[in-house]
Amino acid sequence: MAPYFLSNLIPRREKGQEGRPLLVALASITWLQWAMFFSGWLAWTCDAIDFFSVSLTVGRLSKQFGRDTHDITTAITLTLLLRSVGAVVFGILSDRYGRKWPLVFNLAIVGALQLGAGFVNTYGEFLAVRSLFGIGMGGIWGMAASTALENLPVEVRGLASGVLQQGYAVGYLLAACINLELVPNTEKEWRSLFWTASGISFFAAAVRAVLPESEFFLRAKALEAAEGIHRTSSEKSRIFLKETGAMLKRHWMLCIYAVLLMTGFNFLSHGSQDLYPTYLKESKGFTEHNATIATIIGNCGAIAGGAIAGWVSQYIGRRLTIIVFVLLIGAFIPVWILPTTFSGLAAGAFCMQFGVQGAWGVIPIQLAEISPPAFRATFPGVAYQLGNMVSSASAQIEATGGEHQRTTNAEGEDIPDYATVQGILIGVVAAFVIVITILGPETHGSHFEQHKTAFEEGAGRDEVHHEGHVHEKEKEDIETGSLNEKASERRVENV
Repeated sequence: MAPYFLSNLIPRREKGQEGRPLLVALASITWLQWAMFFSGWLAWTCDAIDFFSVSLTVGRLSKQFGRDTHDITTAITLTLLLRSVGAVVFGILSDRYGRKWPLVFNLAIVGALQLGAGFVNTYGEFLAVRSLFGIGMGGIWGMAASTALENLPVEVRGLASGVLQQGYAVGYLLAACINLELVPNTEKEWRSLFWTASGISFFAAAVRAVLPESEFFLRAKALEAAEGIHRTSSEKSRIFLKETGAMLKRHWMLCIYAVLLMTGFNFLSHGSQDLYPTYLKESKGFTEHNATIATIIGNCGAIAGGAIAGWVSQYIGRRLTIIVFVLLIGAFIPVWILPTTFSGLAAGAFCMQFGVQGAWGVIPIQLAEISPPAFRATFPGVAYQLGNMVSSASAQIEATGGEHQRTTNAEGEDIPDYATVQGILIGVVAAFVIVITILGPETHGSHFEQHKTAFEEGAGRDEVHHEGHVHEKEKEDIETGSLNEKASERRVENV
């Protein structure tokens, strides 16, 4: 049983799929490809800075608005709930019109809303701005991932996926550093964190604006010109809508699976991060300074885990890598919640985020490879944010659970038992993620950049361009007319 089980988790490589060695592929990357990757990474980093501005300042926001922790975490819940709206809107714009200007516009909106959040004076205003902010944030991940990965050689996409996803951890780390040094030393306190985050988002928008459109879209337009095809914008939109319908009809089960997968992953992420600084302060008695330092150490573990997992997945496959790192999460739960000293809890934070964000590091490339190729901004982005929507109450679940599950500290004071609540939640979610990952598909090493764009006929059927450098195995499939059927079989194949 065990060999059969493992043989279905380790992806089969057909002849011709071995590719170049990683170092050779890295050496072949041009400065423009690096710049495109950086712009996607920076956009995702900004998303994290903006999002965790609330998590890191729960105490100050409670004092500002005269509300308890549960009320403040409502802002986190609303942000997560509305992200799916942004994912749909900006994902469609990106797949229809290109990667560049939708992402620039999205980052500018996020920067403006983050700036506005720093000027609110009432709890109601704060909730309203953060709700709108959720719509803006929802579009970033799908566009950032597609921008960063689709322009890179297939041999480096695993490593790039891990580095890209840890823009999230880098953003959390930067927000924590700003909160540690700038916030306590300015008159405006928490507002200064929001304003700084806004400036970084505007900078990311400017970086993307000076770079060209994705090669994936430029090639599609060049092929149309070479074939003498001149479609109006309305004709392309009509084709886009038709192909979107064809894609949904063909891949509706894959859509459901992706949402379930991302629900588990978002519970893992938000369940281990959103309330963590509050947990350290209220349950473990840390000062705000030490809680922030522990958070920074945890994010260093996240960065290391994501990069390592992404690199490993290039060799042992996406699903097996996810399972290995989720098993590490289960092993690290005691280290994460049982210690009482700063060094012990900081080490636990490092180990936990190494596992959580290690597993997450595989997600950008896993979703990109199993997605319908023409919809690599909409499909992953919407699946990601619908998962976020389902898991949006994770911080409130933990806050409410802590209020009902009580314990005493060393001084005999009655305090929320966030440690037990978080440990149970993460343990249950980790088990769910392992099961859903085992049951899912994998198309390791997919050449998705060779497929048609969403505004071309046949995109909803995952058709490949006959022109250009097509993989040898896919050339054989094209000649026999069986490419689409085999691509579909690879997507739905599971244990």
